[in-house]
Amino acid sequence: GERQSAFVERHGAAAQAVARESGIPAAFMLGQAGHESGWGRGEIRHADGSPAHNLFGIKATGGWTGKVAEVTTTEYINGEPRKVTAKFRAYDSYEESFRDYARLIGNSPRYEGVMDQLHSVQGFAKGLQRAGYATDPSYAEKLGRAINTTLSLQRAQG
Repeated sequence: GERQSAFVERHGAAAQAVARESGIPAAFMLGQAGHESGWGRGEIRHADGSPAHNLFGIKATGGWTGKVAEVTTTEYINGEPRKVTAKFRAYDSYEESFRDYARLIGNSPRYEGVMDQLHSVQGFAKGLQRAGYATDPSYAEKLGRAINTTLSLQRAQG
């Protein structure tokens, strides 16, 4: 669709730059960013409406010392949707968001199995679901679709 195409075009350069550093294919990151942000529609914003540049829905937990955006979100707790206030990481640019995501996936023991699956869309998506990236039980399937959409858009955009 048009929204997907615009999203891939808008964020392509940032994703390519981080792909070169991290080895994670740009299409995998763009597809996941698209899926997490509703292709930019559900973008995380600060209270004043300014963008937090967080395309991956990464929470501001643990040792995060950077900026934070507070958002009311739906979490599934024991399969039941609940409204909760969540603190998300905030960045100065979209490229920073891709870089932080790549660092999270590339350097965390929790995602070790994911980095072995960079040759396979399904393997990558399933690996993220197994590692607990998201609480949605059909996450791998949805993510796989989003990455495949991105791959065909990249081919079309040349």
